Amino acid sequence: MACRISELVLDCADPDRLAAFWSEVLGYVELEREADGSIAIGPPGAGFGGPQPVLVLSPGSDPRPGKLPLHLDVNATDRDQDAELERLLALGARPADVGQTGAESWHVLADPEGNVFCLLRSRLQPL
Repeated sequence: MACRISELVLDCADPDRLAAFWSEVLGYVELEREADGSIAIGPPGAGFGGPQPVLVLSPGSDPRPGKLPLHLDVNATDRDQDAELERLLALGARPADVGQTGAESWHVLADPEGNVFCLLRSRLQPL
């Protein structure tokens, strides 16, 4: 038996803002709000335990030693990479420089709080 990713947790200063951003990027909906200010978003009609992981935006501002450096990779499902890049930039993403050469097949972006993610070239089938 293997494990499967059920949630990705992202510490952020403004969970509402990032929940709105990532919901638009991924086509997710708000699933739950916790008393601590965390917001869980996920695929409509599936939620926790579904085929895609839930994203939890958790309030926090202090990096912790030993925290896993993690970023998200996304792929367009209904348009090409250039069109998806335009959509993500219109939503508030911005280009980010992490030392790429310019020859990469992906775009490195930052969400509204500066969290880096990548838009990959290949187009995936929607679930």
